[in-house]
Amino acid sequence: MMVLDLARCDWVERRENVIALGPSGTGKTHIALGLGLAACQKGMPVAFVTAASLVNELMEARDEKRLLRLQRQLAKVSLLIIDELGFVPLSKTGAELLFELISQRYERGSTLITSNLPFEEWTETFGTERLTGALLDRLTHHVNILEMNGESYRLNQSKSKRTKT
Repeated sequence: MMVLDLARCDWVERRENVIALGPSGTGKTHIALGLGLAACQKGMPVAFVTAASLVNELMEARDEKRLLRLQRQLAKVSLLIIDELGFVPLSKTGAELLFELISQRYERGSTLITSNLPFEEWTETFGTERLTGALLDRLTHHVNILEMNGESYRLNQSKSKRTKT
């Protein structure tokens, strides 16, 4: 029911965030794409990127002296979807750049994050408790949390294919 409510995109208009947490294969990316599509259908600008790709892009932009332009571009989208946060630990610089971007978007645009890690383990990705705490403070101020539970649908598909043969 919560996902159907989120598909109306009122949360994007209110500049709230969504965080989808759960193990791999439980549908976090699928739901993120669906909510992104719903926002697009309402004429809202949306960007979708994996956390690792976004951090690499931010670091390259910084090195090439075009970070401000990239930050402005990402600040303009109504909904920024950051997929797979926590799959790859971030460098100190990468974590700081991602924090800066999320801070710039705070109460100015919606951010949807998918992660396989519970909040308690985000420090492993961001490196310091101080940075992680500040990031979570901004993200969770106006947030809808989707807890995705259950077995991996990929694993279930594999199992069902094996039993049919």
